[in-house]
Amino acid sequence: MEQFIVSARKYRPQTFQDVVGQQAITNTLLNAIESNHLAQALLFTGPRGVGKTTCARILARKINQEGYDDPNEDFAFNVFELDAASNNSVDDIRNLIDQVRIPPQTGKYKVYIIDEVHMLSSAAFNAFLKTLEEPPRHAIFILATTEKHKIIPTILSRCQIFDFKRITIADAANHLALVARSQGINYEDDALRIIAQKADGAMRDALSIFDRVVSYCGQNLTRQAVAENLNVLDFEYYIRITDMILAGHIPALLTAFDDILAKGFDGQHFVAGLASHFRNLMVVMAPETASLLEVGEHGKQLFIGQSQKTSFPFLLSAIALANDCDLKYKSSQNQRLLVELCLMQLASLAIDGEKKKINQQ
Repeated sequence: MEQFIVSARKYRPQTFQDVVGQQAITNTLLNAIESNHLAQALLFTGPRGVGKTTCARILARKINQEGYDDPNEDFAFNVFELDAASNNSVDDIRNLIDQVRIPPQTGKYKVYIIDEVHMLSSAAFNAFLKTLEEPPRHAIFILATTEKHKIIPTILSRCQIFDFKRITIADAANHLALVARSQGINYEDDALRIIAQKADGAMRDALSIFDRVVSYCGQNLTRQAVAENLNVLDFEYYIRITDMILAGHIPALLTAFDDILAKGFDGQHFVAGLASHFRNLMVVMAPETASLLEVGEHGKQLFIGQSQKTSFPFLLSAIALANDCDLKYKSSQNQRLLVELCLMQLASLAIDGEKKKINQQ
């Protein structure tokens, strides 16, 4: 059997143009290289899976390629990666400093990538200070971390800091679409958006989830199959719940909530999702804010259709009720009853709103 390579490795960007969702940083790095303004100490900070180590490797290759004949040369001998999570002692840093003094055998620069740099001990940080401030001409340090606040100020002041942002749902879904097409997989836009939402801003997580879903669904990714595999409450679930609320159908609401709990969902997760659904109905009411809705065209039409059955005052009150339930959930002695009471209040709110409309007519 041929060895399977996970998508996160197989589709790892090889150039700055391939990096997803970090255009501001990649453009800055490219301009710095072209204008010869690249600092010798860089700090890449941001959430996991957004491209910090990938950009460090691309940068290491790019700065050594100038004037070099072979475009496929990866300059592996010039790149030294240190995982500070497991090599965080003073001795590890001293060994690194000893290596720094030796110039590269090929290419112009030796690049030292220190991942999870916030894990270094305070003594290791102090041993590193002088070398970081005055490195040899051939050495460039790239520090990567998910927790910038744990790095001592004297290290931060010696580095040029690049803040990587979370990957947006749209960017992640577009990249997943490219990966799906390259593998000959049919997909629904909303299926990829569910994966992107589940990944919570991390492209590596999105690709890992994509692999898992493909193993389950095969060559055809549908929204329903993806939601079922990932065990998520997608927008169609909330649209059905909201229809029951607007109809004032309390028995159906309580039965639907029981079904949600039976599927293993947390009550607080459901209530938070319901509040977000009301918010989405609110933003889709006005053309100026409709772009804030992160769903495909099919989903957008469903939201528009349901928003026309509601009113702005109802949605405002509904969000307040759901949010209040969410805040009280952890401290409640009877969490199920709290959510059921919230659903009954929402249904009563909708019924009262309908009665007012009829009386005004």
